[in-house]
Amino acid sequence: MNKKIVIIKYITLIIVLLLIGIGIGGYRLLWAPNFMPEKTVYVYIDRQKDFEDLCTQLKDSAACLHIKNFKQLAKIVKYPSNMKTGRYAVTPGMNNLSLLRNLRRGQQATTRITFNNIRLKTDLAERISEQLMFDKDELLQLLNDSSYCASLGFTTGTIMALFIPNTYEVYWNISAENFMQRMLREYKSFWTEQRLEKAAKTGLSPIEIAILASIVEEETAATDEYPIVAGLYMNRLHKGIPLQADPTIKFALGNFALQRILFEHLEVESPYNTYKYAGLPPGLLRIPTIKGLDAVLNYTPHKYLYMCAKEDFSGRHNFAVTLAEHNRNANRYRAELNKRKIR
Repeated sequence: MNKKIVIIKYITLIIVLLLIGIGIGGYRLLWAPNFMPEKTVYVYIDRQKDFEDLCTQLKDSAACLHIKNFKQLAKIVKYPSNMKTGRYAVTPGMNNLSLLRNLRRGQQATTRITFNNIRLKTDLAERISEQLMFDKDELLQLLNDSSYCASLGFTTGTIMALFIPNTYEVYWNISAENFMQRMLREYKSFWTEQRLEKAAKTGLSPIEIAILASIVEEETAATDEYPIVAGLYMNRLHKGIPLQADPTIKFALGNFALQRILFEHLEVESPYNTYKYAGLPPGLLRIPTIKGLDAVLNYTPHKYLYMCAKEDFSGRHNFAVTLAEHNRNANRYRAELNKRKIR
């Protein structure tokens, strides 16, 4: 009888030890902190990344303590064959179970994207693709697709008006088309009833407001001049006078670095040549900022019809009501160009 009791005790002890071992192993596998980065880091999974690539990223970026444990649990829950693209957060002290739960569900962290100081479609596609998963060519294809642009209410020349420079939160693996749809919602949100009413009072559509704002922002770097420059171009539009905006010549020539516009430049054959063709050009010279758009909507009423860069090269301008006054301003500026040997 005593022997049986001893045997039972030993068996019980063995079972308890086994259970403790299983419990410790289960804890390490499931709940023990296994990722110890100094602060929250993010792992990225695109269409090309496989499970081993992810494990390498976790070791290198997320300070994984026991990658074998992560791999073991991942295989138990059949994650390697069910990977989802995205940007996933790994927080200090995170365990395998929590991370794998997010990875399996595709429960990713949003990412903030920004874009500003954009002139060309290629610039935009490059900037956005640097921040999101899709390739720049995927976005460019949509921007240059006339049928697709028309479905959004734009042409391939005016599609840049869709984009309102700001900071947006999106999922890193958003598709190019879904990104465009998001920008369309932001565009409609920007053009409130109040802004639409102001646009109507100017006689311009929201797209035309954006075109004029793009010219204004290329014309001056001094933001306090935006409403004045906008008012000048409004005066010309309302009087039927060609805009004669130098930035449109630079755009037509594909050379924004030109420091001096010569008479030969004014002969370029392009619908963007506002010396040859009255009215607004058919598209934007750049993506205007919110400040630029609002400057056109709230332009300064005045009688100026002419402007010329100041001869001190401050980036600011002299404004004039009469051609005679403008010619005096222009002569001073040309004299300084010659003095500095800018040809």
